[in-house]
Amino acid sequence: MNSFMRLLSFAIIPAKVTAQAGFVQNCPVAAYRVNIGKTHFWSIPIRQKNWILSWQKSSRILLTKNRYKKQLLFFIAAVIPGMKFKMLSNESESMNSNTNRPTVMPVSSNHTVFPTSEHPVTFSLTSLGCAKNLVNSEQMLFLLQQEGFTLVPDPDGADFAVINTCGFIDAAKSEAIDTILEHAELKKAGRLGAIIVTGCLSERYKDSILEELPEIDAVLGTGSYGEIVSAAIAVLRGKPFQSFPDHNLPIEEIPRILSTGPSWAYLRIAEGCNNYCAFCSIPYIRGRYRSRSMENILEEAQDLAAAGVKELIVIAQDITRYGTDLYGKRSLSELCRKLSAISGICWIRLHYLYPDQFDDELIHEIAVNPKIVKYLDIPIQHINDSILKKMNRRGNGEEIRQLFHKLRNEIPGLVLRTSLITGLPGEEEAEFQELCDFLKEARIERVGVFPFSPEEGTPAAKMDHPDLVTAEIRAEQVMAIQDPILNRFAESFIGKTIPVLYEETDPETGFSIGRSYADSPEIDSFVSFTGVCYPGEMPDVLIESAENGILYGRKIELC
Repeated sequence: MNSFMRLLSFAIIPAKVTAQAGFVQNCPVAAYRVNIGKTHFWSIPIRQKNWILSWQKSSRILLTKNRYKKQLLFFIAAVIPGMKFKMLSNESESMNSNTNRPTVMPVSSNHTVFPTSEHPVTFSLTSLGCAKNLVNSEQMLFLLQQEGFTLVPDPDGADFAVINTCGFIDAAKSEAIDTILEHAELKKAGRLGAIIVTGCLSERYKDSILEELPEIDAVLGTGSYGEIVSAAIAVLRGKPFQSFPDHNLPIEEIPRILSTGPSWAYLRIAEGCNNYCAFCSIPYIRGRYRSRSMENILEEAQDLAAAGVKELIVIAQDITRYGTDLYGKRSLSELCRKLSAISGICWIRLHYLYPDQFDDELIHEIAVNPKIVKYLDIPIQHINDSILKKMNRRGNGEEIRQLFHKLRNEIPGLVLRTSLITGLPGEEEAEFQELCDFLKEARIERVGVFPFSPEEGTPAAKMDHPDLVTAEIRAEQVMAIQDPILNRFAESFIGKTIPVLYEETDPETGFSIGRSYADSPEIDSFVSFTGVCYPGEMPDVLIESAENGILYGRKIELC
């Protein structure tokens, strides 16, 4: 698998998690600070259920729905402004330095498999890739902790590590392989017990991944996240484990532990894809499009609202297709209406809408429903008719222009986000110039651009295309066009008062950090403002300045 192993030359720097210990409201706990983008949260293992419930009520800390059956309870909690954390002594387990990390016992049949309070079995979990992958990681986290395994923030010293991989483009595959090899070094040094690899990379290379990376002890495909506990028990007993069921089966409903902070959460409504764009490997990795039942989605959304979540980010590879397989019709409009009826939910954000799947009912629902933020993520990839046809994209450039014009006319204040690919097969100078002219004309507020990455097994990989350097230069040219559009859009908020969903306080400046309706987490900008907030608060903020797309202002205090 030469194309697989050549990715090893890429250098990827992994994200870090800081282990700390401290007092929360005068109660000693071991806590791990976890950084995801601009969001910081604490994972806190606690053993006394009654104490947790009273703490939740008095502290307004986000706790996931309590479905645990084991003694060890694990919750994700957001740091509340003003909460005091005092350092404990170095005797605390969570304060072990790198030089004092315990050596992991070699995996054998005598290894403790079922954890007890005297002999906990620890694991780390690394989630790579997209938001849909993160949801799967949260589900595995729930299953492992329900079984009694203890999450630690670092694979160094863990009994086993789970790496949930992305395998969509070369850069993502490189990151996954580098992460696996870093874990393999720990295992070789006796500082990590076993390695379990899950997700898209293992699914895509299921016939050869163990041969090419023999350090891996177990592999799960994209249809077997629910078997993570079986995989863990197997590797702890020194046995290999593989599972690659049909990835076209109905979606398995598994509870999850939130990792995104107290105010927002992803809400996945479907899995797989039927579009079969010529450049995309998702249908081959994730299977055909399968909608979750509306009942299950609404139940999960209600649980999230009860936990304090204010914003639901509705995701799937193509949410506009939702319901066509289950109900025989597009059902996103109906789902949005029912989601908006849930008390506590303030914002509903729609991601990944396919351009040719819009209908008048959906546009009207977005326009009149006050809880649907006027922000739509519609990936178009390109605007040239010939390229769109070659890439098996339905519709043409003129239809995209007409759709954007209609959306802006019928949805006042609409913010559009799209993704583009430069260097696609058939993109010569004239086709690229057409794309640039379109961007200047359409003035799309949020744009992500990627150089074309030929994906094995896809039709586009066999087509002639510009070289990578040309594709990268064109991507930079697109962003040079887009940057002033972004800055002018940000400046349009100066002097306006807008609601902002608070997320954290900057530890260096003391400013509050949040997002406006125009900002989706992880991919867009943010608002920095003065004034103290609590998790989940959505204050009005007067915008006083803007720089590099970032808004600055002050919280409007109520009299």
